Amino acid sequence: MKKLISVIAIAMVLTGCYKEDIVNPLVEVAPDLKIANSVGIKLQTPFVTSEVAMNVKTETAQTVTIKIFDISNRVVSKSISEVKAGDNLLKVYTNALPQSAYRIGLFDASGKQLGITDFNKL
Repeated sequence: MKKLISVIAIAMVLTGCYKEDIVNPLVEVAPDLKIANSVGIKLQTPFVTSEVAMNVKTETAQTVTIKIFDISNRVVSKSISEVKAGDNLLKVYTNALPQSAYRIGLFDASGKQLGITDFNKL
C-alpha cells in the first residue's frame, strides 16, 4: 500500500512540473493595413474622428515612439510602445485633437524615423 501511495505521489509531482508550451496566436492583418516594406506605419484610414487603427511594422522587437505633428510641425502627442518584430496592430486616440491635418511618425529608441504618414481629424 505504501508503494502505491509513493508511486501516485511521485506521478503527481512529475506531472505538476510539466511545462506547457504556449503558442502565441498569429496576428491577422487586414488588407487595408498591410505594409509591403519591412518597416513602416500605416493607418486604416486617412480620415479620423476619435480613434484609428494602425499597423506598425519593424524588423526587430524594440521600443518605438509614436509622435503626432500638427501642420506647423510641432509635436502635439507622443506615446511610447513596445513592439515585436513584424506587424503590430495599435490604436491611436485623437479625441483631444482639434479638426485639422496631422502627420504621424514612427521613431526608434535612437530617434531615427522609421515611417511617417498623414491624416485628417474630422
